Amino acid sequence: MADTDRKRLMGLDFGSKTVGVAVSDPLFLAASPVEIIRREHPSKLRRTYARIEELILQYDVGAIILGNPLMPSGDVGERAALTAEFADALRRRTGLPVILEDETLTTVEADEIMDETGIPKSEHKKYVDMIAAQLILQSYMNRETYKHE
Repeated sequence: MADTDRKRLMGLDFGSKTVGVAVSDPLFLAASPVEIIRREHPSKLRRTYARIEELILQYDVGAIILGNPLMPSGDVGERAALTAEFADALRRRTGLPVILEDETLTTVEADEIMDETGIPKSEHKKYVDMIAAQLILQSYMNRETYKHE
């Protein structure tokens, strides 16, 4: 697991106009959704970075787990290239480690979770990125905890 000096982990689902945010509990057992950061234009990231920095301080975050949208073949497409640029900018701005985590099918899984919990389809867009961030972070924590048992 990332060396965080027992600080929490932050999970991010980076999209073209949104960033879903989740954080771990202090014991790295459970990820909880926090919010969705929205922006008007895909290239306007100044406020997005500022909000992430605020959340890092608020939740005492020691590392960021960023969803990596690989293509089904495992290749890096345009979205994954943009995510890599976002990861580099986060590292520079925050000084924290940013770990890329495969996010394949997290949006589909988030939709299924919302269906199972009775959230109407018309409401899915309000929550999907935040739940996807939670799934990305939980996947990372589950795998890393298993490695250390």
